[in-house]
Amino acid sequence: MACPYPATIIPHASWLPKKKASNISPAATAHGAVQQPVHHNSATGASLPVSICNTLDKAIDRFIDPPERRPLVDPQRVLSGNFEPREAGVPVFPNFIAGFQGVAGLARMAVMFARALACQISMNMGFGLANTSILFFAKHFYALCESDLPYTMCINPATGEVTTLSRCDFDGRRMIGMTVHPKKDPVTGELFAFRYSLFQPFLTYIWFDKAGNKADDVPIFSLQQPSMLHDFAITEHYAIFPESQLVMCPMNMALRGGSLIGLDSAMVQRIGVLPRYAKDESEMRWFKVLGFNMLHTANAWEEANGEEIILVSTNNLSVKHMLGNMELMQVQVDMIHINLRTGTVLCTALSPESLEFGVIHQGYVGRYNRYGYFGVSAPLPRFSGIRKLDFAMVGADDCTVARRDFGPGCFVGKPFFVPSNDNGDGNEDNGYVVCYTHKEDTGESQFVVMDAMSPELEIVAAVQLPARVPYGFHGRFIMQAELLSQQK
Repeated sequence: MACPYPATIIPHASWLPKKKASNISPAATAHGAVQQPVHHNSATGASLPVSICNTLDKAIDRFIDPPERRPLVDPQRVLSGNFEPREAGVPVFPNFIAGFQGVAGLARMAVMFARALACQISMNMGFGLANTSILFFAKHFYALCESDLPYTMCINPATGEVTTLSRCDFDGRRMIGMTVHPKKDPVTGELFAFRYSLFQPFLTYIWFDKAGNKADDVPIFSLQQPSMLHDFAITEHYAIFPESQLVMCPMNMALRGGSLIGLDSAMVQRIGVLPRYAKDESEMRWFKVLGFNMLHTANAWEEANGEEIILVSTNNLSVKHMLGNMELMQVQVDMIHINLRTGTVLCTALSPESLEFGVIHQGYVGRYNRYGYFGVSAPLPRFSGIRKLDFAMVGADDCTVARRDFGPGCFVGKPFFVPSNDNGDGNEDNGYVVCYTHKEDTGESQFVVMDAMSPELEIVAAVQLPARVPYGFHGRFIMQAELLSQQK
């Protein structure tokens, strides 16, 4: 997107990579130790401790957690080896949610700690698969996973080949992890993010200037419990955080054989509002929002001269099913009005359908916008179609103004909105909605382009894909200008 302000020269962040280094291993040790190439299913050269850990991991997979008992979508086994460090065919890092379940989860955790003791991995550098989302910021691409640090990567404009460059610790100002839903302000170019933790501070707010220089962390100690915060929102002056009933419960996994993520149905849901450039949490305000369990935001903005915050978000009406029966989940798109002067909160549903993974024109992040594009649960993590909602119709029974269904047996992943041009022409919805489709009966997969202004979201182009893209991943559309401007 084009910035309306004149270009300003800002010093290049010192932690950004200066040169390309191929196949950097996320298992590299800390404190500047030499990083080793990623091992791709190679059984040679493994030390005795590493071989023992590999054997234990295979035993867990075969006897404690066989494939037939795993979730329908297991991110641990669907991503390229470029971002999945492996030893002798065994994933070194288990998936944060799917991999930590009951006795098998405890066993995987023990093996991971054993790998750390054997100096195969460095726990203080975090762990994860860097396979959830993609970010382009400060002329670099990043692969993100909220349980790990971001990874810089290079995408070859000519071939599309992806190469891992390095793991970012932000010039020694490292984090344990970072959300996979950072927000880039389209006007200022700044990036805002957060991380959550099992230990205090349960929430830490993070932001960067447009050159990629990281400001001091803002620890937030006022959460009731270590809540699972997957997404958040920004406005021109505030950062907005949800506190849902999904909490991290290690004792639930240890004593009841459950998941690391649990449900506290007695907990009162809240929304926290923090000034965007806060130095500490002294100005954080919490608002009770009963029955609101947010997972993904679409956008937020300010109204009434800054006295009111509007948040458009999905609300998990059956949050308990997220922990084991995703096909039963019902998700509602809500518009939340928060009056900062009176403290009142109003919640209004925008559609009777179960919708998720909402996206908007990225040039409107943090500012008022009218349209959002959502997947229709079929059930989750599949989507059977796409809906376009008009937020200006709030108060109507259904704010849907355009729809596209893909027919029996055909499902889609997360949609993304691509403007017809970078400069825009005043029409927010002048552009295209893109997504991946998959026909489960034939195995056929396509990349589909739809006219966002058409009432039927008319398909204007479709590209046959050589392989299926799994359901459930977040994504972004990479502009040619971004590809050409990336630094290596």
